[in-house]
Amino acid sequence: MYQIKSRAFVLKKVNYSETDRVVTLLTKNKGKMPFIAKGVRRPKSKKRGHLEIFNLIEFSGSIKNGKMGYLSEVTTVRSFPSIKTSLGKIALAYYFMEVVGRVSQHEDASEDLFKLVGKYLAKLEKTNRLKLLREEFIYDLLVLIGFWPKGIEMQDPDEVLEEVLERKLSSLRVGKRLL
Repeated sequence: MYQIKSRAFVLKKVNYSETDRVVTLLTKNKGKMPFIAKGVRRPKSKKRGHLEIFNLIEFSGSIKNGKMGYLSEVTTVRSFPSIKTSLGKIALAYYFMEVVGRVSQHEDASEDLFKLVGKYLAKLEKTNRLKLLREEFIYDLLVLIGFWPKGIEMQDPDEVLEEVLERKLSSLRVGKRLL
């Protein structure tokens, strides 16, 4: 068993048992990792508000034999409040998290991917040009992970991304309708 302490973006959360939740984090040091947050669904849980999707958190936890870890402490570093005031921006932030969750592999550390997520959430706070931002994100992400050559224009970013992922994204429809 080993301890981990890092910053991370919350990519996904899924209810698990009556009071627990499995959260998937994009950590700065170790890449994408799943953790069980024990008791987080209880109304009085102190971790509950920190584990919202696309929050930047600082956490500590333990991992046993390379399996799913357990969160012990969580604090919010940045919650991006101006994103949460616009339904279109929320949809796009969820889209970012879904795409990153799909393209990243478990425990495949990429500090550049971590920085890219932070960069685009910060841009999302300041812009209303959501369609353009979504297309820039797809382009930069695909260049970063090696699926598109830098400097070459992308005609239909959504189509290229679906080819790379080999499946449709569930949040794409919502994101496109609101943008």
